[in-house]
Amino acid sequence: MKSRKLSAEHLFDAALYIFLAGIFLVTFYPFWNILVISLNNATDTLRGNLYFWPRSFTVDSYITIFRNPEIWSAIQVTVLRTVIGTAFSMFFISLLAYALSKRNLLGWKYFSFFFVFTMYFGGGLIPTYMVIKSVGLIDSFWVYIFPGMIGVFLMILVRTFMEQIPGEIEESSKIDGANDLQIFFRIIMPLCVPVLATIGLFLAIGHWNSWYDSYVYTYKPSLKTLQAVLVKILNQFQTDGMMSDAQQLAQSSKQIPVSSESIRMAVTMVATLPIIMIYPFVQKYFVKGIMMGAIKS
Repeated sequence: MKSRKLSAEHLFDAALYIFLAGIFLVTFYPFWNILVISLNNATDTLRGNLYFWPRSFTVDSYITIFRNPEIWSAIQVTVLRTVIGTAFSMFFISLLAYALSKRNLLGWKYFSFFFVFTMYFGGGLIPTYMVIKSVGLIDSFWVYIFPGMIGVFLMILVRTFMEQIPGEIEESSKIDGANDLQIFFRIIMPLCVPVLATIGLFLAIGHWNSWYDSYVYTYKPSLKTLQAVLVKILNQFQTDGMMSDAQQLAQSSKQIPVSSESIRMAVTMVATLPIIMIYPFVQKYFVKGIMMGAIKS
C-alpha cells in the first residue's frame, strides 16, 4: 500500500515537472527566438528556419542601434526615470503606509477609504491630461515621476506588513526618547526590507516598461523613453514616400549588413534584458514580501 502511494506521488511529481517545463518552453522560446534573430546575419535571416541558435553570428544590429543618438537618449531617460521614480515612490509609499498602519490615527477610516476609492474609479485620460497640463508637467521629465508616485495596492502591501511588526518595539523606542521619524527610519524601514524590495521590483518594472505616458504627455524627442522608441520602431510602416525608423537605422551604415527586422529584434532585446537582470537580486525577498504583505496574522 505504501509503495503504491509513493509511486503515485512520483508519477504526480513527474507530470508536474513536465507541465512546468512545457510552460517554461512556451514562455521562454519567443524571447530566445528574438535573441537568435538579433544575433544572426540579416541577409542569412531572410532564408528563415532560425529556431534555436544563429547560423551566422554577428552583433552588427547592436552596433547599428548603439550608433543612433535617439537610442542613447532614450536609454538615459529610461534609466533616470526608473531610478528616480522607484526611489521616490518607495519613500512616499512607505511614509503613507506607516501613517495608515496606525489605527488610532484621527480620521483613519476616511483616509483609508479615500485611497482605496482611487483603485476602483479614475477620472479618465482627458481629465488626467488636463490636470497634468494645468500643473505644467507636459513635456517635462517629472511627468514620469509625480502623477503615479503613489500606488495604492503597493501601499496596502507595505501597510499590512507594518501592522505585523510588534508594537512593543515602537513603545520601547519611545521610552528611550525616539520620535516617530526616528522610529520610522531606524526601526521600521530596516524591518520592512523584504516588502520594500518587492514593491521596488514592481515599481522598477512599471517605470522601465512604461511607454504610454511618454506617448501622450511628451513631444520632445529628448524626453522619449526606450519603450516609446521601441513601440515607434515596431509600429512603423513603409509607404510610397515614407521610410520607417528601423529601415533608416538599417541603411544608416551601409557597410554593416542589417535589416529592419534585425533592428527591431535588437532594440527589443536592449529594452528587455536590463530589467530582467534585476530580478535575481531581489528574488529572495519577493515571495516573502508578497506573502507577509498580503496576509495579516
